[in-house]
Amino acid sequence: MMRKRRSSTVDIAEKHAPSSTKAKRSRTTGRQSKVSAQEESTASVFSVFLREAGVTLKQGVTPNEIAAADQVVFQKRIQKMLQKSPRYPDIVQEFISGLESHIEDADRFRNCLLPCVPTLPEGDTSCVSSFHESLLRMLLGIDMLQTLIINTLLEKLPEYMLNSIDDAGLSIPRIIINQLKWLDRVVDCKELAAKLMELLSVAPVDVQRDIITSLPEILEDSLHNDIAQYLNSLLKENTQLTVAILDALSSLNLSSSLLTEVRGAVMTTLAAVQLEDLPVVVKFILHSVSASDAYEVVCNLRRKLELEQCVLPPVLQESQSRFKSKGAAVSKSTTVVCDSQDIVTLIVDAIKSAMRFQKALSEAWLKAIESVEELEDHKVIDLLVLFILHSTNANHSRRGAERVLKAKVRTGQIPEMLLQKTFQDNTEVLRGYFPSILALAQNLLRSPDPCVVPFGGHMYRHSFTAFDSYCQQEVVGCLVTHVCSGVGGEVDMALELLCGLVMENPSEVGPYAVFIKGILDYLDNLTPQQIRRLFHLLSRLAFRSQQGSHIQDDMHIVIRKQLSSTAPKYKRIGIIGAVMFIGSMGALKPKTKDNQKDSLSPETFRQLSALLELVQSSSETSPEASALYYDELANLVQTSTLDPQVQEKIGKRVLDDFQAEFVVDLGPKIQDSFSFPARVMYDLEEEETQAVIAVNLMPLLAKDVHSKAKQHNGDKKDNKSSLCLSPFFRLLRLCEEKQNHEGLDEIDALLGCPLILTDMDVVDKMESLSKVEKEFLCTLLFHTINWFRELVNAFCRLKEMEMKMKVMTRLQNITYLQTLLEQALAETPGYIPPVANFDGESTDVILPSTAAPVHKTKKSSGKKRKAPGKNSLEGNSQMEDKMEEDETQQELEKEKEARHGVNMVSYRQFFRELDMEVLSVVQCGLLPCSLLDSELQTKKREEVLIGPAELIFLLEDMLQKLEFSLTAAPAKRRPFLKVKADKNVGFSHLQQKSPKDVAAFCVELLPALCLHLENCHNYFQTLLSENDGMVDGPTVDIQEHHLISSCCQLLLQVLNTIFSWFGFSQPGYRSLLKRALGVLAGRLKEEGPELNLELLVKHSLDYLLNFHSTIPNLSSALTLSQLLSTVAEKGGNPVAFKEQNASLARGFLTQQWMTVSGEKQRGNKFNEALQVLLSIYLRHVDDVLKAVEEITLEGFSQIINASKDESSAAWPTLSKQTFLVFFKVLMTELEKSVRRIPIGKSSDSSEAQSEKLLTWNLAVRDFHILVNLVKVFDSRSVVNVCLKYGRLFLESFLKLGMPLLDFSFKRHKEDVQNLLKTFQLSTRQLHHMCGHSKIRQDTSLTNHVPAVKKSLELFVYRVKAMLTLNNCQEAFWIGNLKNRNLKGEEILSQRCQESEEEEEEQQPPAQDLSEEEEQGYDTETLSKVNREENEAQDDTDESD
Repeated sequence: MMRKRRSSTVDIAEKHAPSSTKAKRSRTTGRQSKVSAQEESTASVFSVFLREAGVTLKQGVTPNEIAAADQVVFQKRIQKMLQKSPRYPDIVQEFISGLESHIEDADRFRNCLLPCVPTLPEGDTSCVSSFHESLLRMLLGIDMLQTLIINTLLEKLPEYMLNSIDDAGLSIPRIIINQLKWLDRVVDCKELAAKLMELLSVAPVDVQRDIITSLPEILEDSLHNDIAQYLNSLLKENTQLTVAILDALSSLNLSSSLLTEVRGAVMTTLAAVQLEDLPVVVKFILHSVSASDAYEVVCNLRRKLELEQCVLPPVLQESQSRFKSKGAAVSKSTTVVCDSQDIVTLIVDAIKSAMRFQKALSEAWLKAIESVEELEDHKVIDLLVLFILHSTNANHSRRGAERVLKAKVRTGQIPEMLLQKTFQDNTEVLRGYFPSILALAQNLLRSPDPCVVPFGGHMYRHSFTAFDSYCQQEVVGCLVTHVCSGVGGEVDMALELLCGLVMENPSEVGPYAVFIKGILDYLDNLTPQQIRRLFHLLSRLAFRSQQGSHIQDDMHIVIRKQLSSTAPKYKRIGIIGAVMFIGSMGALKPKTKDNQKDSLSPETFRQLSALLELVQSSSETSPEASALYYDELANLVQTSTLDPQVQEKIGKRVLDDFQAEFVVDLGPKIQDSFSFPARVMYDLEEEETQAVIAVNLMPLLAKDVHSKAKQHNGDKKDNKSSLCLSPFFRLLRLCEEKQNHEGLDEIDALLGCPLILTDMDVVDKMESLSKVEKEFLCTLLFHTINWFRELVNAFCRLKEMEMKMKVMTRLQNITYLQTLLEQALAETPGYIPPVANFDGESTDVILPSTAAPVHKTKKSSGKKRKAPGKNSLEGNSQMEDKMEEDETQQELEKEKEARHGVNMVSYRQFFRELDMEVLSVVQCGLLPCSLLDSELQTKKREEVLIGPAELIFLLEDMLQKLEFSLTAAPAKRRPFLKVKADKNVGFSHLQQKSPKDVAAFCVELLPALCLHLENCHNYFQTLLSENDGMVDGPTVDIQEHHLISSCCQLLLQVLNTIFSWFGFSQPGYRSLLKRALGVLAGRLKEEGPELNLELLVKHSLDYLLNFHSTIPNLSSALTLSQLLSTVAEKGGNPVAFKEQNASLARGFLTQQWMTVSGEKQRGNKFNEALQVLLSIYLRHVDDVLKAVEEITLEGFSQIINASKDESSAAWPTLSKQTFLVFFKVLMTELEKSVRRIPIGKSSDSSEAQSEKLLTWNLAVRDFHILVNLVKVFDSRSVVNVCLKYGRLFLESFLKLGMPLLDFSFKRHKEDVQNLLKTFQLSTRQLHHMCGHSKIRQDTSLTNHVPAVKKSLELFVYRVKAMLTLNNCQEAFWIGNLKNRNLKGEEILSQRCQESEEEEEEQQPPAQDLSEEEEQGYDTETLSKVNREENEAQDDTDESD
């Protein structure tokens, strides 16, 4: 240890040595005379020379002393004495012999290996810190001695191999090797290398490691490649030397080819490397890569690196932690395994270090992870690398990590199980990347893509459970921030995560309750469902955590404050919070160890009762608040398990109040105390057992109207209004279900109980009623329908035949009353329906308009313009536009008349929500139709059947529910000015179910839905067979046909919505998808062995294709096509079904669609469906360009001279009325198809260039045909479409087509010429359209003109650049093209219509070229080049 401390001062001593050389030399002479007496009597050449040179040899453990001022002086003296000796060169061998004899003794040998100490006079401390090398090290610096001394040392080294550590703890072999390091010059480097290699072959492992690690410091650069070859072979033989060899290789200066070879050898031994050596191996591999081979190296490393094997299973980890806690002795192997987390940390650090210094590695890791396509191939290292990339300071790495993680999560390739394993096995490693994990979780949770949001939630949850308290606090703080953000999906997920954490770890979340309580300041931004969740988790914290007492006090204060508010919004928050607080306070306690339930304490029950009384008294100030209280209490009873005392208290009071307030005994006469005569209606009891009670609906409503007329004050106590009837009954029903174990025997009489209403014939006399009477009647109908809807909610689960029949009758009552309500609403404009869902913002109610929309025709600009006499085309275009607008107006009026009354979909928020369980009624058989009515009359009492109207009612509700729950809408931030129609109103019960539960429920209903679809198919098939294939046969019932058509359309929409659920693309729901597809496949083929997913998709498509022959209308045909596309995507190979889908869509497009009345189907809905269906056909067809050409040549040519209603023979859906639809879709898809053409490259072969030129020729020809159609169909809409998509096509040609022409001009001059000539005709027509637009002075057209003109001008100069590139620039010159209209006639009034600036841009008339002049110019000598020139010239004219 003392020697080590002296060695630290060597630099200081050596700096001062030269200045005192003479003084030290004089001291040395005197010192030698004193020491000579102590030396051996027989002085050898070795000892004499050393003594004269200034070194004194010592015995034992005393280090040798040196009196020379500098070791360089010592070396010069020895060399000089040897050279001047008369026995030179023999004296050299004698010197070496003396050295060998001197180091025979182990102590003297050790002294020669250790540093010398300076000789100082007594009392002199000036050089106490000086340091000198060892004696042997100084002698090695003498060239004539170096080789001999090296041989001596290497021969001496084997003596110490087995006992390398001496008594003083020094490793003699290591010290010997250190003598050879960093020599100023090596005389014979090759011989030294050879001897070291020989020594490596016989040395033990420890000595081998020392030799290998010292090789870069011993040998010259010229030998590095040879040494690397040897080490590479040694690496394959002995994995124990891996670390030493890689350490040496990383310090060697190697060629790139050799480095690649060595790295490949290291990669092959990766699986056999010891665990503790793995970080060094990874570091060497990554630090030895170049940018060109980074991707390949990273892929191989990622594939062979198994971090999962570096970590023990959790069971062994727990056992080892128990050993550590007990203080037991741990074996060496156990210690190594316990350090596995440190090894993984070192590996991750090595990867991170390599990424920081090599940008190519970051990109290679991203590309390697991105290239993995199978779920099973992803590993823990992938997630760790993504966290590393995100933690680096480079923005591109951070964005790349976010992008790749989102893509992998979206496709399900990185599942939650992999994330869980990563956190479970690498907690200590991940703790260092917690900021990146938190940032990624925030990014995912805020994503508008609903597929990736849950994964961000899992990252938060695992971070909370795996990390320390600081991280837990950060996680809770981030989740609170998400809740306060105001983004719907983000808030929902954050609240769900907080609720989950509170449920799983209430004691760990408890210390951070102060953060969660802060959300109470942001209640204004939360929806009622979110408020429920917030109060639910706060209530659980209040009663389940150690910090619960202060949370209870704070919640009491907030709830009382909100309940006492007069504002309905805050009172609503208070009611929701109080009910959730009651639920947690009165929750049933789990069983104790004694198998006894811990009941509520009297004090808790007293507080709960007092809170119930407080909420009820506070809500009695308004019927809306009371109804909300009953609904919230009903939800609590349904979703929670309350203590029996609390359940009994609520249930008893509800039953008594309902009987007292809403049910009356039927006497001989009902008192008429209101506007309409009272009648007992809708009694379902049999005649012999007539009802003795009735629901007192109309008297209650009359009482409400009377009270409002008197403007009663808000503190009225008797406040059970008609508004509370449905909510109160729902609460009563759920209490009965809880108390009687799903039985409703106590209240089942209410299902058939009549209502006190009025005669509904009065609806036919609405015109004669006053406004108050009309509104009263509408309100009565709303309350009646909502009462029946709650009855269906309550009794739809009962299995008895009688109860099922009554439920079906109530559904019929609902559908009948809705038809009456439609008529009544049509006669009552400005009517505000009563609120039915009380947890929404009452001020956010958007009133649907009952008045027919007024279609205003848009007048042209107020500017006066001259109409040239010759331009009769413009007048004709205006007439055609006028005719189109008149036709559209007539079609809208027809559609309006076809609808009965008003559209009830816009009134959805004013109806009570149907439970999901009601949809199980669709499992009843379909009661169709007059065709089979005589056969089914006998079965009507034996089997419950559902009619088409009732089936439509349930399917519409089901479709709305599925679109709300399964159709993922992107998250949107709440606008600053909060003006919105709450789309969540009417889905409160549905929001309590997860999308997975909804999807699973729908899969259970799939057999019934398929059965109804088959019944509809059979109905249409029977009609067609009876009417000889005619839809409009004489025996067809129009109304019934319309109902069955609606059923078919809704069934297809429901199936498409189910299979469009994004969850089916996730691996966790693969079994549910297979069940759903199995239902469809099983309808066609009997169940056999379990099929794989691809076969299930194939059989499902075969089943659905059977319905195409009987599809009643184009909307249903579109839905069927969309359903087939959706199902095909689930097979993993939708390309295989593209031809099938294209064939089906083509069949629908080439079919004549007729209505039941014998007219062609038309109207806006028909056109919208036609547009989407045509787009589907062109997207699935193999060759879009050929399909476009086929439609244009076969279809459009047949309707040019046809009458208004006449259709194309080849494409019956194409007529003059649908021309705009076809034209717009063809232009759109043509422009999209050319964007997919690969850009031309100089490296393309001649065949590849020819193929691309052929594709562009087809595209340009199609474009030319479409553009020229504007000459015939010159309406404003057609010109508008042509200008818009013509510019886009031109821009795509400039970006993708012109580079191809640049490189293929010389090889394919004729093809390029023809292409440009055809395209020039199209651009000329675009130029004419611009002139036409200016003449018309229509802003919708002129808005496109500047962009089109710019693209035309760019095209001209781009052609000039192409000619210049191919040395034909002299063939390019610019002329002027005259402005013409769509017919090609010159616009004479051009100068008075265009601006002065445009006039100045015109070229002299002498340069004008007509088309005839252009053709004449084509006959010049350089015809091919000149054709290009004239095309360029003409297009330049267009730009002018």
